[in-house]
Amino acid sequence: MSASIPLLLLLTFLISSIVSFIFLRRNHTKDDPRNPPGPPPFPVIGNLHMLGKLPHRTLQALAQQYGPIMSLRLGQVPTVVVSSSEAAQHFFKSHDVVFASRPILEASKYFGYGSKGLVFSEYGPYWRHMRKVCTLQLLSASKVESFAPLRKRELELVVKSVEARAARGEVLDLSMVMHDVVEDIVYKMVLGCSKHDEFDLKGLIQTGMNITGAFNLADYVPWLGSLDLQVYILNNATVIFSFLYTVTLCHSSKNSKEHF
Repeated sequence: MSASIPLLLLLTFLISSIVSFIFLRRNHTKDDPRNPPGPPPFPVIGNLHMLGKLPHRTLQALAQQYGPIMSLRLGQVPTVVVSSSEAAQHFFKSHDVVFASRPILEASKYFGYGSKGLVFSEYGPYWRHMRKVCTLQLLSASKVESFAPLRKRELELVVKSVEARAARGEVLDLSMVMHDVVEDIVYKMVLGCSKHDEFDLKGLIQTGMNITGAFNLADYVPWLGSLDLQVYILNNATVIFSFLYTVTLCHSSKNSKEHF
């Protein structure tokens, strides 16, 4: 029984490859007049195998062969590559609204509550509303200025701490001191609380950014997604959401006490 499982997986992969090859060949032939020129894709993986360890060098070489606007297929995802400033101007200036949306990645579905928010959502009414909220409510000059007393208080504390440690003859790493004070200010400005000992939010965010930027097979071949990063994405997102839930509960309890 155990020996038949690898054979079954191999057979499934071969059948899927053949079906994908036929499908892609038909689409490639049908859409050729409308698509920019580009290298022919392989079944399932498309042109992913061509990128190598230095994708920018590979794309430069391909652009010299196929022109400044070329088409690739990254797994199952049709992709247009622009390699000249003149062509990029048409995409980002003349037709910017058409190409303004971001790709929906598996990581954005987990970290962005279904690709919501200003960072992950597609361009449209929702994204414009979120940008307006951030501009007027979160990042306005008056909002930033309202935290001036907080920044002043934190700087006064760190200056006194540095003076006291210098008087004792201690060696200080000023880079770490500035890093810590900036981190404390950001925590209190964004979350309204000091650093939480139970959660390493900075480490969680760094891990989340690394996972989001890593190659994820599900972004290019969705039906193979179970073989890649989804478990790591889900675990990291779960811890981040637990931290945010804890912060929300703390604020809710404080508000309840103030009302009573």
